[in-house]
Amino acid sequence: MKAIYGIVAVLSVLQTAGHAAAQASYPEQTVRILVGFTPGVAPDIVGRLLADKFSEAWGRPVVVENVTGAAGNIATDRVAKATPDGHILLMGGNASLIFGPSIYEKLPFDPIKDFAPISQIFVAANILVVPNETPAKALPELVALARAQPGKLTYAHAGAGTSQHLAAELFKSMAHIDIQPVAYRGTTHLLPDLLAGRVTMSFANIVNILPLMREGKLRAFAVTSIKRSAVVPDLPTMAESGYPGFEAVPWFGLMAPAGTSPAIIEKIHREAVRALAIPDVRRRLNELGLDIIGGSPTELAVVIEREIPQWAKVIKEIGIKASE
Repeated sequence: MKAIYGIVAVLSVLQTAGHAAAQASYPEQTVRILVGFTPGVAPDIVGRLLADKFSEAWGRPVVVENVTGAAGNIATDRVAKATPDGHILLMGGNASLIFGPSIYEKLPFDPIKDFAPISQIFVAANILVVPNETPAKALPELVALARAQPGKLTYAHAGAGTSQHLAAELFKSMAHIDIQPVAYRGTTHLLPDLLAGRVTMSFANIVNILPLMREGKLRAFAVTSIKRSAVVPDLPTMAESGYPGFEAVPWFGLMAPAGTSPAIIEKIHREAVRALAIPDVRRRLNELGLDIIGGSPTELAVVIEREIPQWAKVIKEIGIKASE
């Protein structure tokens, strides 16, 4: 019996030593954070802020790589198939991890089995906006305009399966209107057509739309979060505007390939939480209208497992397809 206890003790010591060694040696080369959207959007901005702080702390280059397409699915798939050594990470969002499994007939990755969650980083809001020349001055007028011209009005979105796409389809369903989708490769790509009035409306991300609202270049009607945004407190929620329960917001978190050492996951998580607590980082993210989370790996895993079936039901009821 004493021999068994001795073996267990030795194994425990070796495991602890291995854990410490993995943390101490990581990273051994450049760390890449893949973002599935264009530069200048929320996950890209936040990813670069974290990359700078990681690089300062670890003494190794940490860079953001934009791998756009398919609402983040291309970047997500690339990380799912990467070597699980912590040198390729994903700034992954609910578009690919939560909505994708119900919108796309077949995904090349499994949001639960193929990833090791690190931390949910932030939650944002989308804002329903229209060009200034749009006749509708309020949300009820926009709905009336859409009903008077079924199939004629258009909405721009950042890619099939994004929260902007889902927000518009949810709006269509709840308001009983027929508006046509126009897909782009990201929010920054749809803005020129929106500003020029070539599309009627958009549920655009707060990070990119807020400056244009403040400059008076777009007319805003409501936010898609359950609570009002602290940066635009006078703007009502969609729920307050006559659509009870309406919520369609993007969130993003850091993920690593499944099989990544728990020691490495712990080190990245610890550094992410530390970086998010830095006053200038918090101030910058708050100014952008982002809600900082900084949760644990377990908390992010729970969010993913809970939200996949929740949104699967909504997506099925509305009938959203990736082709839209």
